[in-house]
Amino acid sequence: MSHSSDTRREIPPGILLIRSIRGKDWSLSTYRYVILLVTFIAYACYHASRKPSSIVKSVLYPDPNKGTGLGLDPLFGRVFVKEEFGGNGSYRLIEKGWAPFNGTDGTSKLGEIDLAFLACYSLGMYAAGHLGDTLDLRLFLTAGMIGSGIFVALFGMGYFWNVHVFGFYLGMQMVAGLFQATGWPSVVAVIGNWFGKGKRGLIMGIWNAHTSIGNISGSLLAASVLDYGWGWCFIVPGAFIAVGGVMVFFFLAPYPEDIGFSFPQGSPSDLEANPKDEEANIRKETTEEDETRTINRAGSVSRTSVGLLEACLIPGVIPFALCLFFSKLVAYTFLYWLPFYLSQTEIGGEYVSVKSAGNLSTLFDVGGIVGGILAGYISDKLNARATTAASFMCAAIPAMLLYRRYGSISHNINIALMMVAGLFINGPYALITTAVSADLGTHSSLRGDSRALATVTAIIDGTGSVGAAFGPLLTGFLSTKGWDAVFVMLMICALIAALLLSRLVMAEIAEKTCKQVIVSGGRQSSGAPASQPLLSDRR
Repeated sequence: MSHSSDTRREIPPGILLIRSIRGKDWSLSTYRYVILLVTFIAYACYHASRKPSSIVKSVLYPDPNKGTGLGLDPLFGRVFVKEEFGGNGSYRLIEKGWAPFNGTDGTSKLGEIDLAFLACYSLGMYAAGHLGDTLDLRLFLTAGMIGSGIFVALFGMGYFWNVHVFGFYLGMQMVAGLFQATGWPSVVAVIGNWFGKGKRGLIMGIWNAHTSIGNISGSLLAASVLDYGWGWCFIVPGAFIAVGGVMVFFFLAPYPEDIGFSFPQGSPSDLEANPKDEEANIRKETTEEDETRTINRAGSVSRTSVGLLEACLIPGVIPFALCLFFSKLVAYTFLYWLPFYLSQTEIGGEYVSVKSAGNLSTLFDVGGIVGGILAGYISDKLNARATTAASFMCAAIPAMLLYRRYGSISHNINIALMMVAGLFINGPYALITTAVSADLGTHSSLRGDSRALATVTAIIDGTGSVGAAFGPLLTGFLSTKGWDAVFVMLMICALIAALLLSRLVMAEIAEKTCKQVIVSGGRQSSGAPASQPLLSDRR
């Protein structure tokens, strides 16, 4: 079932203010940079607000059997490994935890909290994607960010209100998960509306660094205020994303048409990636009358959206969605449990503090930034999204094995192997949730005016988020049996993710082989007339 939206979208007030101050409008290229920046900051805020729960796990449930030996890393010094001493020079014991998470089932309850958030996030994703294709993306995203900030902060208020009821924290995470579901389909749809396909993998690979930047920012923010009470670890990122929502309201234009650009020859996603070619195809509506007049134009004014079933039938959506189920399971297990793992595992014969573990875990995301950019660049060069994603997932298996086996030797080896693992784990995750989703959302099987970007993104990332919900939950249970069991589970999931793309990989290889045969055959046929006289002369 399709719907149409005939509501006139208003120009964002921040853009109107800048126009009035400058006395003239920005160029298309400038607007694209603004859109990249605004959506980058917006989704970085989303991820920053998800990170606190991983930072405070070791505070809510401290391991009573953990040693207290601490030391300084020779390379990174006090940045990542910091000693904690009390006033009398003795080691300051970590708090006794926070009920109801400090019991024998503490890790299980923490896993259930993660499951509650991610289950609501994944379920909300399907509805959010369809709503994003029918509602004003700017207002939709603004409401989602401010709502997320409120409920993330309320979770932290449990510390100041001295709440020890498990249902309170479970409820706050569930509602926060629903609000968080508004983010990804919306920002991917906006980027897909503004950029063509030619260099989409590279552009979105660079842009997708917001995921890792958000994780790093959230970790550093939460760790920086941990000494003042774990509640602040949620309140500060909650305020951060709420401020980001205000920024979106003032400066985000979901479609080029919303601010006066028209695409007479098709949607912006159908144009070539060469900026000069696009400028030739895009004309700017310069007069104020044209900007304020209600006209029939593609964009957020009069586009039709596709239903969930219709979007599922787009070739490639289901295989990539199932692949992301397992890929995101692996990525989110690291997102939610890596700081806890670092604080509970000896590295070079020492344990790092909770705060230092949070800082150290950010290097996994540094590797993820490189992985996302590299995967996007390779997939553009090869024009093979599935082959690139499957190759990265296969490489992630030995990377995780090496990290588990040799990461405890020293801090430097741990850091190097952690970054390599982040590169191969986050690379395909970033590629599928960005460039692949945008490609499929503008697939040739759709009508030219269909709005499927947010819907397709929601199907793929929503399915992936179901896997992301199971990963942290399984880790909560398996970690009680030993971390080897957790890593075996992760490696099996990475293998399944790669195998799910096998048909698409074979199709890409067959297509490239066929093209090479056609090209070589064409060259031989073009050279035949020149060689025929030689054969006749021999006769």
